[in-house]
Amino acid sequence: MTAISPISGATPAPDLSVLTVQNLTVSVTTEMGAKPLVRDLSFTLKRGEVLAIAGESGSGKSITALAIMGLLPPNVAITDGGVRLGEIAISKLPEHQMRALRGDRIAMIFQEPMTSLNPVMTIGAQLVEAIRAHTVTSRAQARLRALEALRAVRLSQPERRLDQFAHELSGGMRQRVMIAMALALRPQVLIADEPTTALDVTVQREVLDLLRDLQRDLGTAIILITHDMGVVAEMADRVIVMQNGAMVEQAATRTLFAQPQAPYTQALLSAVPRMGSPARPAPDGAIVADLTDVSVRFAMRGGVLGRVSHQVHAVEQVSLQIRKGETFALVGESGCGKSTIAKAIVGLVPHSGRITIGERALSDLDSAGRKDLRRQVQMVFQDPMAALDPRMRVGDLVSEPLLIHGIGDAALRRAKAAELFTRVGLSADQIDRYPHEFSGGQRQRICIARALALNPQLVIADESVSALDVSVQARVLDLLRALQREFGVAYLFISHDMAVVENIADRVAVMYLGQIVETGTRAQVFTNPQHPYTQRLIAAVPIPDPTHIRPPVARLSGDVPSPVHPLGQGPLKLHLTDIGQGHLVAR
Repeated sequence: MTAISPISGATPAPDLSVLTVQNLTVSVTTEMGAKPLVRDLSFTLKRGEVLAIAGESGSGKSITALAIMGLLPPNVAITDGGVRLGEIAISKLPEHQMRALRGDRIAMIFQEPMTSLNPVMTIGAQLVEAIRAHTVTSRAQARLRALEALRAVRLSQPERRLDQFAHELSGGMRQRVMIAMALALRPQVLIADEPTTALDVTVQREVLDLLRDLQRDLGTAIILITHDMGVVAEMADRVIVMQNGAMVEQAATRTLFAQPQAPYTQALLSAVPRMGSPARPAPDGAIVADLTDVSVRFAMRGGVLGRVSHQVHAVEQVSLQIRKGETFALVGESGCGKSTIAKAIVGLVPHSGRITIGERALSDLDSAGRKDLRRQVQMVFQDPMAALDPRMRVGDLVSEPLLIHGIGDAALRRAKAAELFTRVGLSADQIDRYPHEFSGGQRQRICIARALALNPQLVIADESVSALDVSVQARVLDLLRALQREFGVAYLFISHDMAVVENIADRVAVMYLGQIVETGTRAQVFTNPQHPYTQRLIAAVPIPDPTHIRPPVARLSGDVPSPVHPLGQGPLKLHLTDIGQGHLVAR
């Protein structure tokens, strides 16, 4: 394909577009007829370009990607327009011809690698299968190419990984395997659908750096689908913003961030959490929760007799205090022990050390006392849909804690549920609906209402906003602040999103391999991080500013340290040193 020159007689300039989407409309078949999911979408993708498609859930981003790949569900189809890969109209190809192109010239990285990898095949077998499906090569040669692909994505011990299964790898490792599989045949176009959403900030940084390197070295064009505007600012050359299945704005990345034109784009950017919030004094109320030298260890059995040979040191001698009316944040990567501490506080895992809620220690209570104490501590989980029984009406779900603790009659409990719905920004007349009738953000509000039903002293929010769109996330965080001012409740806010933590926390503790390595006020930790791990976490946060120049950060090499130790051994106890005004750092 060549572009027509505007000057008569001039040589046409070559068209560098590798992918063209023209007037694409994708519809789902319903009882009422066809309903458009994507409407009249057009764009081109040039060789070596990174094009970001941004927007919230339901905007049509992933449906667009699936339409390009020819992977739409059976009841969804392209009803107008089409997609061209170079000169080939791939939207018109039969499946057997599209299968030959898929993975070879155009590839896709999905959001959840665990569901994309075959759990009963080794990593090497899956890579070899993909390579041999598109090239005439022996199994031994394909295995060598698979090994090269794993080395290209900087996976540690690639020879060993070839013979491992997906469940034996961490989330970041599995995502690297997906990238290696996608790039093994050097496709012209790579579609990355939310490739870093579920990853820790440091792993996210490694994956983004990897994508950038591969794009530069191989000239691969990338379509990056995300709702993380920090990732968009760092990675994209050009941005398409979608809302309700339609494009509302398209511009170069710097132009879009500096001068957004569409009201929806302006609202989307204004909702993005940014580092550098103004300092505020930390509350100095009574101590709500006091943890002293808390450890949680799990035995690992092996051998013919199933004897205990190793222990997982999930939490190792952690001490912290949470005060009334404050938000205490626990941050760190997956597996560092954040959620285990939350489970220990509510008595869901055995622990050593001392945990005191109010003035009562968990170890001094019988089962009735523990049940009564749980009225003072409630949890809001990451996935609201999994936390809500789909067979129960939401009003019954919110009032269920009152029923369990024998508080009030049916009329009082229903009135309390209606009141809590109003407090969290929902309507009291919605209490007779079921969870599936609400959006993700509304379901999280229902979970918050349920957590407040017993007027607890402490609410544990375990990754409670990480799965939400940025605008919904902002509304939920505003709600948490408002409820804290109204009820004086304390929050233990568990997250790996440093930008969110920096916006909501009063005090912060940074965890690494089950131990706290730094703690202090939000200003102390974020403006003056002292521990190398804290510095790395903060340096890895994507900044929603295309003009920001990121300082170089040393890349990790080798295997991630393990919390598994032989029986009788454990990690070295870290000693926290006060460097001034309560800012504690492990030395």
